[in-house]
Amino acid sequence: PPALSTVTPRTRPCDPSVTRGRLRKALQFSEAFRAVWDLADQPDDVADACATLAVHAGIAASDVITCRALGTHAIGSDHVEAVALLASVDTGLSRSLASLLTLKSKAGYSHAPVTRTDLIRAQRAMEALVRAARI
Repeated sequence: PPALSTVTPRTRPCDPSVTRGRLRKALQFSEAFRAVWDLADQPDDVADACATLAVHAGIAASDVITCRALGTHAIGSDHVEAVALLASVDTGLSRSLASLLTLKSKAGYSHAPVTRTDLIRAQRAMEALVRAARI
């Protein structure tokens, strides 16, 4: 059972359906990352799309982790609360989420492409978060 829930204006309580739904999304985004990567003729051609999928998988996985541990998950578009909330559960995983979030703007909104190094880092961070969410 989760620890005593601490709901703030930037968090929302979780029930089992929220946790299951966020896990389903984390797995979907993670599996889509792999499918897009595997189907690409040139991996660099899909790096931005893959990075975006990794970010979304990591955010959803983070929600699962905090739902299970704290009974709440972060809400909001800047995700600062999500990193802080996850840090209260696991600092290593919060670093993985922060690493993914640094790529969000570059992958989705910038003219600059995600590099192969960025993508490898994103994949590792995504995999760590999804693995922890599945436990």
